[in-house]
Amino acid sequence: MSRILVTGGAGFLGSHLCERLLNAGHEVYCADNFCTGTKYNIQHLLNNTCFELIRHDVTLPLYLEVDEIYNLACPASPVHYQLDPVQTLKTSVEGAINMLGLAKRTKAKIFQASSSEVYGDPEVHPQPESYWGKVNPVCMRACYMEGKRCAETLFFSYYRQHGLQIKVARIFNTYGPRMHPNDGRVISNFIVQALKGDDITIYGTGQQTRSFCYIEDLIEGLICLMGTSTEFTGPINLGSPYEITIAHLAKRVLALTGSSSKLVFLPMPKDDPQQRQPEISQARTLLDWQPSVMLDHGLSQTITYFEHLLCMGNDSSQ
Repeated sequence: MSRILVTGGAGFLGSHLCERLLNAGHEVYCADNFCTGTKYNIQHLLNNTCFELIRHDVTLPLYLEVDEIYNLACPASPVHYQLDPVQTLKTSVEGAINMLGLAKRTKAKIFQASSSEVYGDPEVHPQPESYWGKVNPVCMRACYMEGKRCAETLFFSYYRQHGLQIKVARIFNTYGPRMHPNDGRVISNFIVQALKGDDITIYGTGQQTRSFCYIEDLIEGLICLMGTSTEFTGPINLGSPYEITIAHLAKRVLALTGSSSKLVFLPMPKDDPQQRQPEISQARTLLDWQPSVMLDHGLSQTITYFEHLLCMGNDSSQ
């Protein structure tokens, strides 16, 4: 049994990771300041004697005795991370410093949840780990993009200077149950709008593309990465290599929900990338990992979750 800290553990990704680690027999500390995470996501874990919830902001030091750390803490959707861009930067940068300090003191292996946003609006497609990205450091999204880029730099600096065991994954669009219904992400937006009978809002022409990875596949990738040898650090792309246009995604959601909602096209937000697709040959070769859940199946599971949430009259999951 390992003692494992998951920061951002009450969030979408974190709650699934906590559940998976508990099922594997580990002792799990879930740290969250509940900025975007919710107790609803981890309610079913609270009675587990191997699970401990800690209300904590990673911009402050945390003192625990742990064997592994998964640093997931940071608002991940534009709606949330642009509400307080300074705090978003602090969470990425100061949070990384504090968790790396904890890992240094306890000699723990530490994982950093980086993001496909480090590639910006890419000029290379699909995006390999060797691509340095095209990022505007003064745009509205920069608080998140540059925060994640700086966190990667910090991780590799601690690795070189202090010999820490680090693992860095660049996570691409992920979806599934426990997504926040008001986070502004395209899948949660489309599903909630369809279930409510509201217009489906598509920004731009709908021909921009994304690649969507189901949460179970993503969590499996994180576990595989943490299980690699000390010499392997990443960064490594984790996400689905199967590209889809936003317009086609909207049509699949309409078909699966049976909704009569209409498609409405709005202006494209500034700095929104036109293409986003990971090149995952490293994950296939080094982790023996690739997504296995088909989009329609994953969407159906996510729709069922949001149907339940809306029936409870809980469209904020707070």
